[in-house]
Amino acid sequence: MAEKNPLAEDAAGRGKKKILLFVVIGLLLLAGIGAGVFFYTRSKTPTEGEEAGATGKSGKTRSGLMVEIEPFIVNILDIEGTRYLKAAITLEVDGNEAIKEANERMPQIRDGILLLVSNKTFGEVSDLQGKLQLRAELINEVNSALRRGKVQKIYFTEFVVQ
Repeated sequence: MAEKNPLAEDAAGRGKKKILLFVVIGLLLLAGIGAGVFFYTRSKTPTEGEEAGATGKSGKTRSGLMVEIEPFIVNILDIEGTRYLKAAITLEVDGNEAIKEANERMPQIRDGILLLVSNKTFGEVSDLQGKLQLRAELINEVNSALRRGKVQKIYFTEFVVQ
């Protein structure tokens, strides 16, 4: 019978140990990179002194402060018969004061929106240009109701004309 070579067994054992060592080092590197990414991204969140809608050093306002207006249904003008518009709007405002004021003045804001939209015709709100025009008019209407804050943008989150 053939005898086993002790040197061959020793070399095979060392090869397995090297592979195991590389696997362990690789796992440690991956864990270290994951921890680094976690702590790096965590340090980028706003601190107590910052707020999501505050003005930065460059003077530009950061977005993100939103006020939702409950969906509403309103009759719109049409020669052929009765038409309805169902819409939900979200306001993007320039600060926490604007959020507070918008919530306090929500009845005035909704009244202005309803009066403005109810005087539109089906043709005015059915195409893209009409919707963009309506958006601009709504921004002016809502800003006229606010004293301490300002609406920067308006988003239609629901818009159905029937």
